[in-house]
Amino acid sequence: MKIEILRDADAVAVRAAELIAEVVRTAVAERGRCALAVSGGRTPWQMLRELAVQALPWRDIHIFQIDERVAPSGDADRNLTHIAESLTSRVALPAKNMHAMPVENADLVGAAAAYARDLASVAGTPAVLDLVHLGLGPDGHTASLVPGDPVLAIADTTVAITGAYQGHRRMTLTYPVLDHARHILWIVTGAEKIGMLRRLQAGDPSIPAGRVRSDRALILADSSAAGV
Repeated sequence: MKIEILRDADAVAVRAAELIAEVVRTAVAERGRCALAVSGGRTPWQMLRELAVQALPWRDIHIFQIDERVAPSGDADRNLTHIAESLTSRVALPAKNMHAMPVENADLVGAAAAYARDLASVAGTPAVLDLVHLGLGPDGHTASLVPGDPVLAIADTTVAITGAYQGHRRMTLTYPVLDHARHILWIVTGAEKIGMLRRLQAGDPSIPAGRVRSDRALILADSSAAGV
């Protein structure tokens, strides 16, 4: 696992957008398309706004969600709401290339299975995403893989439904699809992450984030999170 330490969250967002753009261009040149999965968070929304100004082949890009809260369309808690505001409303991404998690479906288990099929239709079986962008919670969670949730043990499917966490059930990608990604990009900002960042770097399996494979991973951290 590699780490780059930047001065602040703004610098992290800019650097992350540059790296994602590089992955996109390489993937499209080599395979004709690029499949990304993105997480939520304040710095990631800024990252997506920076990505929106990059000259990229948007028709060849597919964007998936790492996770999503079970909440109504347009809800401020929905990651999709912020992805639309920060990125998809600003670029010429075909509507069919924004693969939104179907969390409004009454049958959430069926919706997760449908999303797994959607993912496979673009990224293959097993699904291989070109890049997954992950965040790190103060409790060590990543995606919606949170401490103590049964979803942590899932090894035979790529999409699952969690229990309630911070007021919402979630749909989330699972370890198998995260671990198959060609690139894993961690965005970690804020002094409250110092302890968990160290545990992530150490591959501490007692926190959910520490279970994600590390040999394809790059952490972009601001100086506050890195404690420097």
